[in-house]
Amino acid sequence: MEKLFKYGERGSSLGTELRAGLTTFLAMSYIIAVNPGILSAAGIPVSATITATCLGAGIMTLCMGLFANRPLACASGLGINSMIAVATLEQCNGDWHAAMGVVFIEGIAILLLVLCGLREAIMEAIPIALRHGISVGLGLFIAMIGLANATVIVAGNGTLLSFGDPSTQVFQVGLISIIATVIFAALRVKGSLLLGIMVAVLAGIPLGVTPAPTGIVSVPDMSTFAAPFQPDASGTLGIVKTLTSPDLLVLAFSLMMSDFFDTMGTAMAVAKEGDFLTEDGNVRDIRQILIIDSCAAAVGGFLGASSITTFVESTSGAADGGRSGLTSVTTAVLFILATFFAPLIACIPSSATCGALVYVGFLMMSEVTEIDWSSILEGLPAFLIIAGIPMTYSISAGIGLGFLGYIITAIATGNVKKIKPLMWVAAIAFAIYFWIAFAG
Repeated sequence: MEKLFKYGERGSSLGTELRAGLTTFLAMSYIIAVNPGILSAAGIPVSATITATCLGAGIMTLCMGLFANRPLACASGLGINSMIAVATLEQCNGDWHAAMGVVFIEGIAILLLVLCGLREAIMEAIPIALRHGISVGLGLFIAMIGLANATVIVAGNGTLLSFGDPSTQVFQVGLISIIATVIFAALRVKGSLLLGIMVAVLAGIPLGVTPAPTGIVSVPDMSTFAAPFQPDASGTLGIVKTLTSPDLLVLAFSLMMSDFFDTMGTAMAVAKEGDFLTEDGNVRDIRQILIIDSCAAAVGGFLGASSITTFVESTSGAADGGRSGLTSVTTAVLFILATFFAPLIACIPSSATCGALVYVGFLMMSEVTEIDWSSILEGLPAFLIIAGIPMTYSISAGIGLGFLGYIITAIATGNVKKIKPLMWVAAIAFAIYFWIAFAG
C-alpha cells in the first residue's frame, strides 16, 4: 500500500487514509438520495438512478485515487443535475436520453481540452491573488452548504437569507454536529470531522431526523446505462438528438463552462487542505486530476447519472488527514458497496455533515491573509470571487465575476500587460457564458 500510494512520504498513515476516506464518503453520501430525487422529475427511474449514482461515483473516484493519487472524490454534481432535469422537460421534449447525450458530449469536449493542454494552461494563467480568492470563496460556499443543509440558514420573508428556527429537529442536529466537531477539533482528537458526523447521526435518531432504513439490501438496476445510445419511442438515439439540436449544443457549452471552472476551484481547495499546492499556487498532478474529472463527466452521461464531477466535500477528507489516493480508493469502495446497501446509506441526514463542512470552511479562510488588499488589481477581483461564489450559489459564476473584474480593473489601472493571453480567452468565454444564461 505504501509503495503504491506513498502516503507515508506525505505525512499520513494507513489508518488516517482509511478514516479520511470514510469521512469524505459520509460528507458526500447525501448525493445517493438527492440525485435520484432531482432526476426523477425528468422521468428517470429512481432505482436505476441510485445504481448509476453509486457506481458512477465509485468507479470515477477509484480512477482518481489510482491514477492521480490525490484525496479527491467524484460524484454527480448538484446544480448540473437540476439543469439536466429542467432541460429534459423544456428542451428535450421529455426525453432524458437526449439530456444525457448533452452530458456525454460535454464530457468528451472538455476531455479534448485537457488533452491539448488548454484547461491546465488556463489554470496556470490565473493570477495568484485570484487563486487565493477561489479558496476563500469555496470555504464560504462549503460552510453555506452545511448551514443550509441543517436549516441554520433559510430563505427569509422579504430577505434572501434568514436565521433558521432553532426549535426544529433538523436545526438541532446541525447544531450538535457543529458543537461536536469543534470540541473534537479543539481537543485535537484524530478523526474529529468523522466523529462529529457520527455523533450527529446518533443524536438524530431520538430527534427523528435520522430515518429508519426502508431496507438493507437493494438490487442494482442498470436500465439507464448507455443512456445516450438508447432510442426513444420513434427509434431516434439520444446522442443523435443532441448533435442535431443547436439548443442542446448550446446547453452542452454551458455545462462545459460550469464543469471547467468548478473543478478548477475544487482542486485548488482540496490541494490547500491536502498539502499538494505548490508555493506559486499550482496544484500538483493537476493534469491527471483533470483527465479523470473530464472522463467522469462523459461517464456520468453514459451511465445516466448526470455529470460526475470532483466534489468539493473532498476537502473534509483532506482536512481529516487524507493525503493520497488511498483516501479516494476508500471512498470509492464505500460508494460501490452502497450500490447494494443504498437504503441503509441514505439514512445519513445531510444535517449531520453540517459541522464538518463548517469547520472545513473555517480552515479555508486562512487564505484571505495572502491577498494584497491594498492593491485594487489584486483585492477587487479576489473579493468578487469570494463574495460571488456563495452569493450566486455557483462556483463557476463566482469565478467568472472575478475574471471579468480582473480584466476591467487591469484596463482601468493601466496594467493590461499583466493580463496573460489565456486570461483573455477565459474572460471572453465567461462573457459568452453569462450572455447565454441571460438570453436564456
